[in-house]
Order: sequence, then C-alpha cells, then structure tokens
Amino acid sequence: MGSETASERRVHAVCMPYPAQGHVTPMLKLAKLLHARGFHVTFVNTEFNHRRLLRSRGAASLASVPGFHFTSIPDGLPPSDADATQDIPALCYSTMTTCLPHLRCLLSTANCDTGSPPVTCLVVDAVMSFSYDAAREIGVPVAALWTASACGFMGYRNYRFLIDRDLVPFNSAADLADIASGPLGAVVDGARGMCDAIQLRDFPSFVRTTDRGDIMLNFLLRESERLSLPDAVIVNTFEDLEGATLDAMRAILPPVFPVGPLVLRERLEVPASTALAGLGSSLWKEEEGVIEWLAGRVARSVVYVNYGSIAVMSGEQLTEFAWGLAGSGYPFLWNVRPDLVKGGGGLPPGFTAAVEGRALLTTWCPQEAVIRHEAVGVFLTHSGWNSTLESMCAGVPMLSWPFFAEQQTNCRYKRTEWGVGMEIGGEVRRDEVAVIIREAMEGEKGNQMRQCAEEWKVKAVEAARPGGPAKTNLNRVIDEVLLSKKKGQTFQA
Repeated sequence: MGSETASERRVHAVCMPYPAQGHVTPMLKLAKLLHARGFHVTFVNTEFNHRRLLRSRGAASLASVPGFHFTSIPDGLPPSDADATQDIPALCYSTMTTCLPHLRCLLSTANCDTGSPPVTCLVVDAVMSFSYDAAREIGVPVAALWTASACGFMGYRNYRFLIDRDLVPFNSAADLADIASGPLGAVVDGARGMCDAIQLRDFPSFVRTTDRGDIMLNFLLRESERLSLPDAVIVNTFEDLEGATLDAMRAILPPVFPVGPLVLRERLEVPASTALAGLGSSLWKEEEGVIEWLAGRVARSVVYVNYGSIAVMSGEQLTEFAWGLAGSGYPFLWNVRPDLVKGGGGLPPGFTAAVEGRALLTTWCPQEAVIRHEAVGVFLTHSGWNSTLESMCAGVPMLSWPFFAEQQTNCRYKRTEWGVGMEIGGEVRRDEVAVIIREAMEGEKGNQMRQCAEEWKVKAVEAARPGGPAKTNLNRVIDEVLLSKKKGQTFQA
C-alpha cells in the first residue's frame, strides 16, 4: 500500500485534533504515519487554528503533499484573529455543543469529492467525542487518540470516584490555597490505576473547584467516560513507561494501543528529506538561529525554558523566574510567548542587560531539535505530555512548574515513579529557582535524574525501533480497526 500514489489510495482517514497546540502536534504525527502507510488523509483543524497554521507555516507548505489535505470547521466561538490560545473552558464547551453538525457537513462533502476516495475511517482526539457519533452515522470505524499520558487519563477517569467520595468539589476557596496541609495534600486511597500514596493535588487540576457545575470538571468527566465508545484507543506512550496504567485502561476501555513515543516513530518512518516530513504543526512561527546559538555552548550547560502553549503566569511570577534564571549562573534559552503573562506585561527592567551574552530569548522555537541538542542540560517545563516525552526521549532531566490539567499528574510521576524531575512550587521565588537549577545541573539529585533520563531514553528508543511494539501496535490499529470495513484488505508493513 505504501507504494501507491495519492490518487490510487482507497483508504481515507479523517483526522481531527482538539484545537490546542499540545493536541494538534501528536495528531499530525499520527496522521503522517498513516499517510506514509498508504492512507489518504484529511486533517481537520478549527478555522481559527487553520488561519494560525497558515500564518506560521505558509499556504504552500500545507499543500505540498499529494493525498494529505488540510481543511477546517468552525469552533463556535466569536471570530478572532489573535495569535494566542483561546479560552479553554469556552473552547471545550463550544466544541462539545456546536461542532458535530459541522463535522457531519465536512464528511458529507468529503464523500462527494470525486478527487479523493470516500471516507473509510476517523481518527479523532479523545476529547472530541462528538466525532464518535459522526462516525457511527456514516458507518465507518473510529479510533480515538488520547494525546496525554495514560496516568493523566486515569486521573480524569477517577473524577467520579472523587466526587462520590465527597472529596470534590471543595468546600471553600481557602481549601484550595493550602497545598501542603490542606485537603489538596490528602492521600487518596482506592483510586483506580493510580500510583501508591497519590495525593489529591496530583490529580488533574480541574478537581480544584468549589463548583460542582464547573465546565472543565464536567467536560473531562464526560469525555473520559465516553472513551468507552470508539472502536479503539490509541495512546502516545509506551509499555515500559506506563504499563500498569495502560493495564488499568484496558480493563475499562475498548482495545488500547500504545503507539509512542510518536516523536520517535515519526523520525523513523518519515524521511527528513520528504515533503511529508516538512508538514509542521506549530501554531506560532518558529524563530531562526536557535540551533546555531546552541552550537556555541558547552555540552549540558544550557537551561531550556518553555511553559508550553497554554500556561500563563502573573507578572510577579515572570519576574521571579527571570531573576532566578539570571541568578543560577547558567546560560539559558527561554521561550517567552506574547501571551505568557496574564493581563500582559513583559520582562523586568534591567533583566535583558543582566543576562546579555548568556541568554537567548525567543517567542517560539523548534523544541524537538532544541531538546535533542547536546548543549541542553535540563528542561524547565510546564510538564505537558509532548514536552515530557520529548525530554525523556532525549535523556534530558526536567524541572516542573505544572500549570493545569494533567500536568500536575505528570509532575508527580516524573518525581516519584520515573525519577526524571523535580518540582518548582507554585509560589515562585527567585532564590529557590536559582538553587533548584544548580542542583539539577550539577548536584547529586541532578546526576540521579540524568541517569534515569538516559535509561528512559534507551527504553523509549527500544519501544519505537523498527519492528518494535509501537510499530506493531499501529499495524494492529490499522488492520483490526481502521480497515475493518474494507474487507479483504490488509496492511503490509
């Protein structure tokens, strides 16, 4: 099948991520792997994100691969051209309540398009569960991609358990303020599929509410429970890393296929010189010259700092991080998004001059290439799953400042289960930031983390190797699910 031209491809996958950077990136990697194996692909962004992708990548780039088509549907929110992440609660509610008719229309149009084969399957984001209904209506199989960690999923899936135990919602805002000794510090017994002695603070952050009607609490409760509806669940992780948690998922879900790390599978299956490899997912324009700057640095001497695409902080927190980085004494590369500070604001006066010559400040950069560079010694991160996997695949230890969602859960597992990270508390203090950076870069704990990260790198490579479990599992998804309505057709690896 892989040798067919685009016009000869008779399998057509419609791939649709949730409209945020951390979801678009792994979905595009998976879509590229499907295309490399012979699928015609229609990749569906929201109109808002499609415009952003056009600005960052260019129209020519999006149209460069025959048989790989980018299109869009409305997200239901008021029109906006801002180059920033949308309000997440509003976006979740809107996609859940308004997008199904638009997807139906898109599928109908695609099936009437004589230039491409009829739609034969859907591969959709696991938090866009309205898509399952659309797939059923046109009679094709649907696989859901869970883009976050397996431990993050089980954290969400335990939301109902926490509500039934009267642990959530909280009685007052004061309960949410004291993480150490308040209710958030309580150990939760009996949570299915979670590590021992897990605390309430380690569950995905949407439990931190006093409102039982909270949009995000109920959205993730709903979407995690509706993950029982697709024909298969694809997870961007690997067995050695999250085997016990994957087993907990398998006990309550349709067939679960770990196909990660997708960042390594893409490198192995999509040659770098091809137009397919050139399809990028960044919604921000990546700045040039970053790798050249790193090339002039000593191995493992640079602190890489990126809080992802959604995390925001106060101006005071930004100032404390800035002077903490300056005080650490190490060179650093820091992505400072234009929308990083709530309500606007920038770096403190005098900071740029104080770090001149040993710091590079960007708005967005090619993160995968940066983390793999030998100059990077530690990654200060929000603990999103893409960033976590990219760092582990590169053998780079992490300092975590989790912001929201399952980032708190990832942070806990990195600290206590995987041994690759330390946590920076929510109350950021410059002296503490400087001290923890020094410990991570040259202290005993940092050396232990680096050794663990190198061991996980080896295991990640083993999972993704040709003929390894990631490829085998993706082959099974294709044969057993995505081609299940194409009788007599099997995939040849």
